[in-house]
Amino acid sequence: MTTAILVVPTEQRVGLTTVALGLVHALDREGIPVGFCKPISQPHATDTGPERSTRLARIVTRLNPPEPIPVNEAERLLGQDRESVLLEEVVTRYEQAAHNVSVVIVEGLVDTEEQPYGTRLNARMAQTLDAKIIIVAAPGSDTPRQIAETVEVIARAYGGIRHERMLGCILNQVDAPVDPTGHIRFDFSRAENTQNPGHEAEFRAECVRRWPETFKLLGCVPWERELIAPRVRDLMHMIGAQPLHEGHLDRRVTHVALGARTLANSCQELRPGALVIAPGDRDDLLLAVCMAAMSGTHVAAVLLTGGIKPDPRIWKLCGPALETGLPVLTISHGTMQSVLYLPYINLEIPLDDRDRMQRAVEAVAAHINLDWKEPLLITIEERRLSPPAFQHMLVDRARQANQRIVLPEGNEPRTIEAAIICHQRGIARCVLLGDAGRMHSLSARRGMAIPPGIEIIDPTQIGQHYIDAMVELRQHKGLTPGLAEEQLHDPVVLGTMMLHLDEVDGLVSGAVHTTANTIRPALQLIKTAPDVRLVSSIFFMCLPEQVLVYGDCAININPNAEELADIAIQSADSAQTFGITPRVAMLSYSTGASGSGNDVEKVKEATRIARQRRPDLLIDGPLQYDAAAIKAVAQSKAPDSQVAGRATVFVFPDLNTGNTTYKAVQRSAEVISIGPMLQGLCKPVNDLSRGALVEDIVFTIALTAIQAEQARERERERGPR
Repeated sequence: MTTAILVVPTEQRVGLTTVALGLVHALDREGIPVGFCKPISQPHATDTGPERSTRLARIVTRLNPPEPIPVNEAERLLGQDRESVLLEEVVTRYEQAAHNVSVVIVEGLVDTEEQPYGTRLNARMAQTLDAKIIIVAAPGSDTPRQIAETVEVIARAYGGIRHERMLGCILNQVDAPVDPTGHIRFDFSRAENTQNPGHEAEFRAECVRRWPETFKLLGCVPWERELIAPRVRDLMHMIGAQPLHEGHLDRRVTHVALGARTLANSCQELRPGALVIAPGDRDDLLLAVCMAAMSGTHVAAVLLTGGIKPDPRIWKLCGPALETGLPVLTISHGTMQSVLYLPYINLEIPLDDRDRMQRAVEAVAAHINLDWKEPLLITIEERRLSPPAFQHMLVDRARQANQRIVLPEGNEPRTIEAAIICHQRGIARCVLLGDAGRMHSLSARRGMAIPPGIEIIDPTQIGQHYIDAMVELRQHKGLTPGLAEEQLHDPVVLGTMMLHLDEVDGLVSGAVHTTANTIRPALQLIKTAPDVRLVSSIFFMCLPEQVLVYGDCAININPNAEELADIAIQSADSAQTFGITPRVAMLSYSTGASGSGNDVEKVKEATRIARQRRPDLLIDGPLQYDAAAIKAVAQSKAPDSQVAGRATVFVFPDLNTGNTTYKAVQRSAEVISIGPMLQGLCKPVNDLSRGALVEDIVFTIALTAIQAEQARERERERGPR
C-alpha cells in the first residue's frame, strides 16, 4: 500500500517546492520507491510557462509526475459546489504518481490573496488521500516560541499536532537575512549573515519542550547564500541590463563589488563570483577587472551604469579578457539606483537553472531526519537501490572506512577538485602526487584552495626504500636499482609501490593515463588475491530506476569458460558488497537451449562452473539481454528462471560485447556509469575513463575506499600467514 505524505506551508515564501522535492530526494537515496504529485497548480504572478513544481520535479528527479489540475478549473468546480468532483480528479493524479512506489510526496497549496482557500483544500486532500502531514515553516524574524505557535495553529486545520496523521515540521531558511517585514532579502554582503546565528538549537529545544513525541521537528535547513546565487543572465533580465559582451552568462553572482572607491581599494573585491557595479566611465576599474580575468579570476560580470559605454580604444584593450568569457553589461540607471534594485529581485529558481535547483534539493535532503521512515518500508519486498541511494551509500560507507587513497594524477585539474571534494565531505584522505606549486595554481584558477589536510608528494623525490622494495619484487625479471628508479619516476608506478608498502590503502588513476598504464603496475607489484584466477572489472550502471552491474567491460578480451565463471562470481560478490542483491545473467545471443555454437557453449559451461563453485548464488544462462532484463520477455523465453526478467548482474561473454553495450547504454540513455572498478587484486586499484567528470572521480575514490576496507577485513579473516 502506498503512503501519501502531504507537505503544507505555514505561509507564503517558505520554499515549499524545494522542501517537497528535498523530501523526494532524501527518501529516494534511502532506497524507498518514491513519487511526487502537485495535484492542483498554483502559478505565481510572474509565471508564464508550465506549472513550476511539476516541471522542476521532472528536471531534478527521474520522475514524470502527472500534470496538475489547472487552478482555474479547480476554482470553477469549487464555485459550482462540486468539490467532490475536484477531489476525484486529485485522487486520479495521485494514483498516477503512486504507481510502483511506496511513498508519494504531495505538494499542497499556499494561501494567497488570490487563492485564500489553500489550507482548507489541503485539509480535504489529506482526508481524501489518508495522507500523513508535514508542515513547512520559515522562521524569518520570529522567535522559537513564535514559530512553534504558528505551526500549532496551522496544524489545527488537520486535527492538531497530536493527530495520528501529523508527522512533524520542517523549518526551512533558518537564520536567513530578513527585512523589517520578515521577508528574506537578497543579501550580497561580503560577510556571512550574523543576524540570528545558532537559532537551530533554540528551535529544537523549544519544539522538544512543547510538542508530543508523535510530532517532531524533522529538519532544520539552514539558509545558504550559495543557494540563492543567481546566474548573470538571471540578474541581467531582472534589472533590465543589456549585454555589451555576453561571455559566460551562466556564471553565478555570489557577492557585489561596488566600484565607488579608488582603484587600489576596489581591487580587493575582485574575487570569483563578484558582480562589479561601476559607472560606465570608470575605465580604470574595467581594465582592472579585465586583468583579473586574464590572470584566472572568474569575476562573474561587470555592470556599467549610467548608460555610458567604454571608449573604443579602451574596449579594444579588453579583448583578451573578454575571450575568457567575462560578461560586460550596461544599464541606463545610475549606480545607486542599480544597487537598490538588488534586494527586491525574485528569489525563485528559474525553471532552466537545473544546477541551482539540484543543489537546493540536496541541501534540504541533507538536513532532514528520516527516523520516521521505517513504517514506509513494510511493503517493500526487496530494497531497490536507486542511483541516489547507491551514491549516498557509497559516500556514507567511504566516510566510515576512512581510507588513504593515492591519486597519481595530481597535476590534473579534475583530480585536484575531486580530492578537495573528498576532503570536504570526509570521503577519503587523499594523497596527490605532483608538483605542489602547479597544483595550487590550478586550483586557484578554479576559485578553489587545496586544504592543508590534503597531502602532496613530489614524485621526483623518490625514497630509496621504494627502489629497494621494487627491486626485491621484480629482481627475478632482471630489474636493477637503476631501472627501478627510472620506472618510479612514473607517478602511477610510485603510487602503486606506496600501495604495496601499505603507505596508502588504494589507488585511483586514468583521467590522463590509459587503462594499461594504470593496471600494468598493479599486476606486476600488487598481484591478485588468493584463490583468484584473473583480474576483471565491473561498471555500476545508474539506470533511472535502479543500479545494475555490468562485467567485464574493460579488461579481459575473450575469457574462456573458467575465466567467465570467475568474472560472474567476482561480479556477484562485488554487487553484494555494494548493497545490490545479485541475480547473475550470463549473456549470449540465445536463451536457454534455443541456440548453438562455440560461443553459446562457452556461456553454458561457464554457467555450470559458476553454479558448481557457488551454489548460494542465483546464476542463469545463457540469456539474451532482453530476457535477462525485461519481465514480459522473460515470461515467454525463460519462464522457469529465477534470474530472467529481474537480473541485477549482467556478465558479457567477451570484451567486444561488454564494452560496446556499456557505452551504448551510457551514451544513448544518458545514464551515469561508475567504473571500471577492478576485481581480484589484493589491494584496490581503479581505473578512470579519460573523459571522467569530477563527480565520476569522487565516486570512484569512494568505491576504492570501500574496497580497501573490505580487503583489510578479508586479510584479518585469513589471519597471519
